[in-house]
Amino acid sequence: MELRILAAPREQQALLDLPWDMPLEQWPEWYLVALPRGISRHVVRFTRLGRNVYALKEIVKPYADREYQMLRDLARLDVPAVQAVGVVSGREAPGGEPLDSVLVTRHLQFSLPYRALFARMMRRDTVDRLIDALVVLIARLHLTGFYWGDCSLSNTLFRRDAGAFAAYLVDAETGELHNGLSDGQRAHDLDTARTNIAGEMMDLLAAGQLDESVDPIAVSDQVVERYTALWTELTEWEAFDVNERWRIARRVDRLNELGFDVDELDIVTDIGGRTIRVQPKVVDPGHHSRRLLRLTGIDAQENQARRLLNDLDTYAAVTEQQGEDEEIVANAWVVDSYEPVLRAIPRELRGKLEGPEIFHEVLEHRWYLSENLGRDVGLEEAARDYADTVLRHKPDELAILGGTSAEADTTQPFRVTWSDLQ
Repeated sequence: MELRILAAPREQQALLDLPWDMPLEQWPEWYLVALPRGISRHVVRFTRLGRNVYALKEIVKPYADREYQMLRDLARLDVPAVQAVGVVSGREAPGGEPLDSVLVTRHLQFSLPYRALFARMMRRDTVDRLIDALVVLIARLHLTGFYWGDCSLSNTLFRRDAGAFAAYLVDAETGELHNGLSDGQRAHDLDTARTNIAGEMMDLLAAGQLDESVDPIAVSDQVVERYTALWTELTEWEAFDVNERWRIARRVDRLNELGFDVDELDIVTDIGGRTIRVQPKVVDPGHHSRRLLRLTGIDAQENQARRLLNDLDTYAAVTEQQGEDEEIVANAWVVDSYEPVLRAIPRELRGKLEGPEIFHEVLEHRWYLSENLGRDVGLEEAARDYADTVLRHKPDELAILGGTSAEADTTQPFRVTWSDLQ
C-alpha cells in the first residue's frame, strides 16, 4: 500500500513530515498542539506545520474524500466553514495493518467549540446569542442548497463578533449540496438540530455548566422559532398597495440589517395594478463585512464590520466629510482612528483578540470611561487604558501552541474563561 497525500504542493511538503504510520491517538505529544476539542465520533488531533495549525480527523477513505470535496464546494460558495486542506490515505502501521485515512483541515483561528465556551457557567443571554449564530448559519446553508443532515452545536465552531457570535460549519460528513432544498429537507435539518441541541444542553446542565434558569427543551425549540422567523424575512412574498412602494426599500433595509444582500427583487402586480407582491432574491450574506473590506481592506465578522462602519460614519460627521468620496473618508478613518488604536495595544497582547474585535471593545471601553470621568476620552487614551485594565487579563483566543493533548480535553477549563461570559 502506498501513502497518498491529496493536497496543494505547499501543504504536501509539510504533511510528509508527520508520522502517518501511527494511529492519531498514539502520536507523540511533540507533534500535537493543545487546543479545545469538541465531541466527535472520530479521533481528532491538532498539529502545527510552519505558521499554520491543522486539524486532523481519522476517518475511512470514502468519507474522507467525500467530506474533502464537500468542504471545497462550500468554500467556492463562500459558506462559513472550515477550510479543507487535504486527505492522507494509504496509511499502514509498521506491521502492515491498514490505518484509516485522515482528513486535514486548517484550524480556524480565534474559534472555539461550544463546550469550551461553556467551560464555566454560562448565562441565559449568552446561550441566546450562541443559538442566534447557529440559526443564521443554518439559514445561510439552506439558501445555498446545502442539506446538513447533522445540525448540532458539536458540529459548529464559534468566533466572537462584536458582542455576538459567528458560527462556522466544522463537520460536513453527512452534508449534501442541491440546487435548492425542499421544505421537507429544511424541516428535517431543523428537527435534527432540535433533538441534538436538547441533548447537548441537558449534558451541560447535568455537568453544572449551564445556568439553572436555562430550559434545554425551550432552547432547542427556540432554534426552530428563530429560524422560521429569519427564513420568512429572507424568502417570503410581501403584498402591499401600489402607493406603499416605500415598503420595498424598508424590506431591503431589514435584510441588510440582518447581514444579507439582495441581488434582485421579484415584483408582481395584480390585474388592476393596485397591489404589489415582492419577493427578494437574497444572495451572499455578509453585507457589512464586504462593504468594510471594499472600503478599508479590513476583514471582519459581520457584526464587527457593522460596528466599525458606524464609527466610520461618526468620523465622517465629526470631521465634516459627509460629502466626500466614501473611499477617501474610509482611508482617513483607518489612518486616524483604526490603526492608532491597534498600535496602542502592546505587541504581547495582540494575540488576545482579533484586531476588529479589539477595536470594537475599545469603543465600548471609551464610552464607559467617558461616562465615568464626565468628559470625552480620546480613542488612543481609551485603548491604552483598555489594554492595561481589561485586555491584559483576558486569556488568548488565538491558538496558544504547546502543552499536551490531554490539556485540550474540553472537560477541563482550557484558556476559555472569557470574563465577559460570566
